[in-house]
Amino acid sequence: MDAAILQDRDFSPEFIFSASRSSGAGGQNVNKVNTKVELRFNIAQSQLLTDSEKLILCDKLSSKLSGDGDLIIVSQTERSQIKNKEKTIEKFYKLLSAALKPKKKRKPTFPTFTSKEKRIETKKANAEKKSLRKKIDF
Repeated sequence: MDAAILQDRDFSPEFIFSASRSSGAGGQNVNKVNTKVELRFNIAQSQLLTDSEKLILCDKLSSKLSGDGDLIIVSQTERSQIKNKEKTIEKFYKLLSAALKPKKKRKPTFPTFTSKEKRIETKKANAEKKSLRKKIDF
């Protein structure tokens, strides 16, 4: 599924944002400005997702969900709250599009004639190497 299809839906009314102080280096800006942004999105209560999409997302993103079923995305890399808010929204759409992308089916293949020959040759070389290590019986 393409990220553009998801962005056409506009999930923004269902987002819950909270801001707090960022951690790490940054000096005075980090100590006094709430620039870290946390986006919360409840998959089960979403009205824009279909039931099948909800099941897929809950299954694939289970490690990223909180106990309440909220998908939590955090950004604290930028110095301003607005930029971090934009980053969380961007991460959200990327995460959803990656989770909803159908898994590619694997085509079964067979070893080629050359690869079979090469495997047999290496087996013979190893066998010979080990046989030369044995003690010679007179």
